[in-house]
Amino acid sequence: MGILIALLVLSVLIFFHELGHFTAARIFGVQVDVFSIGFGKRLWTKKIGKTEWSISAVPLGGYVKMKGQDDTDPTKKSFDADSYNAKAPWQRIIILLAGPFANFLMAFLLYLAIAYMGVPKFLPEVGKIQPDTPAYNIGIQKGDRILQINHKPIKYWEDIGEEIKGSSGNISMLVDRNGSKLHFTLTPKIIEDKNIFGEPIKSRIIGISLSGSRVIVHYTLLDGFKYAWDETVRASTLIFQSVQKLLTGAVGADKLGGIITIVDVTAQASHAGILALFFFTALISVNLGVLNLLPIPALDGGHIMFNLYEMLLGKEPNETVMYYMTVTGWIILGGLMMLGLYNDIHRLMG
Repeated sequence: MGILIALLVLSVLIFFHELGHFTAARIFGVQVDVFSIGFGKRLWTKKIGKTEWSISAVPLGGYVKMKGQDDTDPTKKSFDADSYNAKAPWQRIIILLAGPFANFLMAFLLYLAIAYMGVPKFLPEVGKIQPDTPAYNIGIQKGDRILQINHKPIKYWEDIGEEIKGSSGNISMLVDRNGSKLHFTLTPKIIEDKNIFGEPIKSRIIGISLSGSRVIVHYTLLDGFKYAWDETVRASTLIFQSVQKLLTGAVGADKLGGIITIVDVTAQASHAGILALFFFTALISVNLGVLNLLPIPALDGGHIMFNLYEMLLGKEPNETVMYYMTVTGWIILGGLMMLGLYNDIHRLMG
């Protein structure tokens, strides 16, 4: 059941991405010949107007085929009034951006739904205290609730780390202990740590862990929009950083996951509940949006690059160069997919 839900999630995300392209294309009067969810043999097709709406056998992608555009051979063009190539470069760029934009919008809407459903947050209540740490040495106790750090209110556990990280020197703390307010001043300890990408960093810690107590936060109408915006930006930044680290070699190629990992983790998220599924679906949606903006000729980002070239220089890129760059792009994408698949299989085999 989990795998079916995972495939359904991927299909919905792909549908929204392609719907973005489709909507922008139709706004500019471009004829869309095919709108397909999946690749390969068509299992179901219905023609509505001039567009063939299809569901294909391999549910690992999708595409919108516009008149005058052929990703497999960019030299095949049409300059009829309703073709993609007849439109101004800025119009083509908007059509191309509409797909990734739809993914970011989808993620925003999912985070908005999460905000109104209720977001679980850990309370700033102390659980375990590590020996020989600043918190241990000044007498912080299990069950203490941290109210303020450097006179800034602390509502949730996540606020503690942010305030300590953003501070320098000593920090002051206001703590509630069984109804009594206690003031403490301590100097965080500097330790060698690693960030989420496995890179060595220096962290400021005080030596406490959470108790596990949590609350469900239901956001108001306006606060929900702010939460959804912040989470979408946070997720987008994380994906951009991940791609950057992968390209620079800071993150090893063995960390790259493929379709098996995506399906597996989505299936696990579906078992964990609707909230977990929404969180992970939003992250995948942002992932699709970011990756499609990469300047690889076979992706939206590559086509945007060609159109920017035409806008800036006033002439189209050389057709032969475009053809070979597009073929190279497909080879790069194929190689990344095979690497992701290899890593997936390697993980499954332990």
